[in-house]
Amino acid sequence: MQDFVVVTGMVLKATPIGDYDRRVLLLTRERGKISAFAKGARRQNSRFMAATNPFCFGEFKLFEGRNSYNITEASISNYFAELREDFEGAYYGMYFLEIADYYARENNEDKVLLKLLYQSLRALLAVSLQNRLVRYIFELKAMAVEGEFPGLPTGGLYTESTVYAVEYILASSIEKLYTFTVTDQVLSELGKIAGECCRKVFDRPFHSLEILESL
Repeated sequence: MQDFVVVTGMVLKATPIGDYDRRVLLLTRERGKISAFAKGARRQNSRFMAATNPFCFGEFKLFEGRNSYNITEASISNYFAELREDFEGAYYGMYFLEIADYYARENNEDKVLLKLLYQSLRALLAVSLQNRLVRYIFELKAMAVEGEFPGLPTGGLYTESTVYAVEYILASSIEKLYTFTVTDQVLSELGKIAGECCRKVFDRPFHSLEILESL
């Protein structure tokens, strides 16, 4: 008897395997970060060709083998196609995927991290929000969700508005996270705070961020 499981998640990474297959890394609501194989996904007419690219969000039916998962069906509810067409926005999105990959663990419920990732990608598409603001909010909230926010850096002189913005980010629900804008001064201070926190927390560089900072 075959064992199938249905998960809701997002493709974090896709790697070519052999001539026609793909190995995808999924962040799922039910099982955290898992790897799955999509056979024939790189064939021109494959039903998995579009569904196994980074950013794809939806339901995936998997065959659970002894040592691996295989995708048997995929129902994608959001491809984030607009994000792919925006060069800068796509790299911000890839950076978010890298952080999600960094934090996610196998066989661990990741509902909050997945929700944060999804809402943050949507925020990158909002014309009223600057990409840099979305990035700083995502960085700070991701650290808070994972219990690693190190606190406001000491020695910095921050405006009351900046301190309030940080407190709001830490305390807000994911749904209400991207409902404000800030002045240039507050944005600059948020960038310094997020940058300092990231240097304390993350133990490796992120490739997409290196590209972003070189633009």
